[in-house]
Amino acid sequence: MFEQKFFGGRESAVASYCRSFPAVFERSQGAEIWDEGGRRYLDFLSGAGALNYGHNNADLKEALLGYIAGDGPAMSLDLRTSAKAAFIRVFSENILQPRNLDYSIQFTGPTGANAVEAALKLARKATGRQTVATFTNGFHGMSLGALSVTGNSHHRGGAGTFLSGAARLPFEGYLGDGFDTLAYFEKLLTDPSSGFDCPAAVILECVQGEGGLNVASNDWLQRLQSICRAHGILIIVDDIQAGCGRTGTFFSFEESGIFPDIVTLSKSLSGYGLPFSIVLMRPEIDCWTPGEHNGTFRGNNHAFVTATAAIELFWKSDDFSLAVQALAARVTEHLDAISAAHPSMVLCRKGRGMMQGIACRSPEDAAQITRFAYEDGLIIERAGPQDEVIKVFAPLTISESLLDEGMGILSGAFDRCAKMKACGAA
Repeated sequence: MFEQKFFGGRESAVASYCRSFPAVFERSQGAEIWDEGGRRYLDFLSGAGALNYGHNNADLKEALLGYIAGDGPAMSLDLRTSAKAAFIRVFSENILQPRNLDYSIQFTGPTGANAVEAALKLARKATGRQTVATFTNGFHGMSLGALSVTGNSHHRGGAGTFLSGAARLPFEGYLGDGFDTLAYFEKLLTDPSSGFDCPAAVILECVQGEGGLNVASNDWLQRLQSICRAHGILIIVDDIQAGCGRTGTFFSFEESGIFPDIVTLSKSLSGYGLPFSIVLMRPEIDCWTPGEHNGTFRGNNHAFVTATAAIELFWKSDDFSLAVQALAARVTEHLDAISAAHPSMVLCRKGRGMMQGIACRSPEDAAQITRFAYEDGLIIERAGPQDEVIKVFAPLTISESLLDEGMGILSGAFDRCAKMKACGAA
């Protein structure tokens, strides 16, 4: 099409998603997106978790357009604005207080990686210790500090320099079902000859998104909290991808009953795909001095407006959370049916809530299946160490009929791949 020719010669080679989904997209609504030729796709990528409420939600758009029409400040550094005040009030009343969470709110630069950088700096400053413990298959961002606590070697290799300050621990299940990874962690902390320095913090995702939809059990999280409390180690939960309702509750850690010391939020926090990140921290560790961590665009008032509208629309009661959980059960049914139909191709179903997927035995099969799905009008990505996990990330607001349509396309892509393999074997 007309616009396509301009990308190849000018856009950097670093671009990635467009290699798998090369259409030029022009319009989007809810779970649907159309290219410049008018072809419709179902979006099971959802901005890698930044569009939990779908594209161009009408209520959020109305709030944003009204604010813009009234000449509200677009950006404000960390000056006080009515948009920021409204967000703090609504977030406190509807998210923090009902969950008995007493957190100070830090407005960081607008990317999730910047929130992680702030969290790492704060943990070190608050404890006076340097090392941060992180887990295998964790992903926390692409800036240097965030990369130091990220596991993926491809991403880490892009740093171009030595990454330091992190100690790697095995996530639950990483060494097999029979290995107690937390007993290993505790042994390192209590053995004076382990060579393992007591860290300032541990950072983790309760459900590892890019790492392959690995789920930390409630028991594991509770034991981790007990170990950390006993040794004065702060707990940082990176809820950038798993938060804002993706697992069925606003925070991914709610079901476990743990209380992290620091939480990072971004991606769907604005509700509309606008850049917005915050760090939540227990007030007693808020030891920053003014301007010690700042950023020009930490005052994105347009994002404050849509975030406030999203919370008021979806999180004033438990109704939305229950609806998400019902959709998640429907996803589970579809994935289990696909797995049962293709046991030679599928290793297992993974994930929790509306961040579930299928681990394929072959990364090549996973790649072929997502290609077939895209050909048939479904945008869906892969995750995991070898990109072997097909990751269902439909909007949390998707209708049952569109969800079923998308899962039907995915099932058909598995069927096509199985048929192709059978023909090849013959």
